[in-house]
Amino acid sequence: MYRGKTCCGSEILIKSLLDEKVNYVFGYPGGTIMPVYDVMHFMREKYNAINHILTRHEQGAIHAAQGYSKVSGKVGVCLTSSGPGATNLITGLSDAMIDSAPIVCISGQVSSSLIGTDAFQEINIIDISLSITKWNVQVPYAEYIYPTIRKAFYISKIGRPGPVLVDLTKNAQFQRIHFYKGPYVFEKYKKEIIYINKIKKAIKLINSATKPFIIFGQGVILANAEEELKKFVEKTGIPYACTLLGLGALDSEHPFFMGMLGMHGNYAPNVLTNKCDVLVSIGMRFDDRVTGNINGYTQKASIIHLDIDPCEIEKNIPCLLQILGDCKITIPKFTSLVQKKSNGEWLKNFLELKSKEEKIVLTSDLYPKENKLTMGEVIHKINQYKKNNAILVTDVGQHQMIASRYFNFSPKRSQVTSGGIGTMGFAIPASLGAKIGVKKNRQVICITGDGSIQMTIQELGTILQSNIPVKIVLLNNNFLGMVRQWQQLFFEKRYSYTELVNPNFMKLSRAYGIYGEKVQFRKNIVLAIKKMFYENNGPYFLEVIIEKENNVFPMITSGTFVDEVMLM
Repeated sequence: MYRGKTCCGSEILIKSLLDEKVNYVFGYPGGTIMPVYDVMHFMREKYNAINHILTRHEQGAIHAAQGYSKVSGKVGVCLTSSGPGATNLITGLSDAMIDSAPIVCISGQVSSSLIGTDAFQEINIIDISLSITKWNVQVPYAEYIYPTIRKAFYISKIGRPGPVLVDLTKNAQFQRIHFYKGPYVFEKYKKEIIYINKIKKAIKLINSATKPFIIFGQGVILANAEEELKKFVEKTGIPYACTLLGLGALDSEHPFFMGMLGMHGNYAPNVLTNKCDVLVSIGMRFDDRVTGNINGYTQKASIIHLDIDPCEIEKNIPCLLQILGDCKITIPKFTSLVQKKSNGEWLKNFLELKSKEEKIVLTSDLYPKENKLTMGEVIHKINQYKKNNAILVTDVGQHQMIASRYFNFSPKRSQVTSGGIGTMGFAIPASLGAKIGVKKNRQVICITGDGSIQMTIQELGTILQSNIPVKIVLLNNNFLGMVRQWQQLFFEKRYSYTELVNPNFMKLSRAYGIYGEKVQFRKNIVLAIKKMFYENNGPYFLEVIIEKENNVFPMITSGTFVDEVMLM
């Protein structure tokens, strides 16, 4: 595979990626990473090696790598040049860090001899990205490339996953050395940390509880522990709810599933969190959107927290029992010891509040009497015609919350969204990455808003060039909707700089070779959705004009308790 008895650093990098079984790289070329691109071209032509997806922006590359990673369970890889190429990764690195996405980013860097001289497109990306990476490192010589890449992949996916940045100097890419693979042995990660005495105490609490409640997050999905959680839930008969990122771990139609927690989560789980006597938290971090005002959170409950990351346990909420470890291992320990129970009376409380929410919120969201279309009814109609294993990718804003509340998720990596930092512009690149990362028969449905889409709309060019068949649904209200909702409710309808004068999205999409339809009236929505799913095998762009002041409820306002949730 290599030319002569020695090989250059760029060849070693590609060989390292191949050894990690990398099939796809998302990237954007530039001066300091050009040697790698040259070798990638040579190896692609001769050996059909790595597929490179050329995005239109480096932020698009890392979000695409995130989408790929979230649905495939593999490490996503992106490749950029130095200077602005590297700094354009910062938003994506932040997003991947807080949302625990395993990503390896490889940035080019000026030659080692120029570092510190303010050379053209030199930037100290190591210091800049220090707080938003699980590990970052600069590679000055070719001999360090192979062990560094091996370590980068190991760190990215082990324990709680996260992003790693490898900054590769240009001289290291050109340097030729006698290459050998190792061996390279890393410190073994202790996956199983079982505190059997604590678990026995936890079991006693669960068995004696009259109002137990289970809440879980993305940690269950990252651990591939969906089946383990399902067995635990069904044996205990405990009602459960999840965070935004936990959606899709279990079937949303399950009789014990009470919905989503948080600021725009469902009414029953938010209210009854403060009524439960034992709270079992699994793979979630008690962030402020879930807890509301922490001074009034779960005052009556004994909290049992299962998590793989010791930094998250008791970071925000004190817990009676802390169970540190991989939940794929810890949950079965609970299931084997816990009593089989029915919590019928307690479950009735959830169902009563669920019914109340449905009468007040769901009816107006899904079956509105007004002339204008609502976000909820569009998602409801999509549910009726999508495939059962479809994947939802959302941007950030009102449409994200509505889609998350009403989309029917299949219980296997069926949701991709930006949770922790809420990145507008996430959905288009993440959806194309997600589509590349899944089997061809799985639909990828991208729900975006007119504010979010314009952050990364250039990635329609990536969809065009690589012919990626994502279904894009733009819910257009000519507003920055979530900000407008707060301005309406708390700033006396002073819509300060939130109304948008938008371009002709249909002409834009067609300019990118993506055909579709614009819908303004209720009578046309079903036919348009059918066309999107049944009459077009390629990418599709459906723009739906929705009610301008269509708000998202329930809602927990800043500084209030979770049981002070507003229904309207």
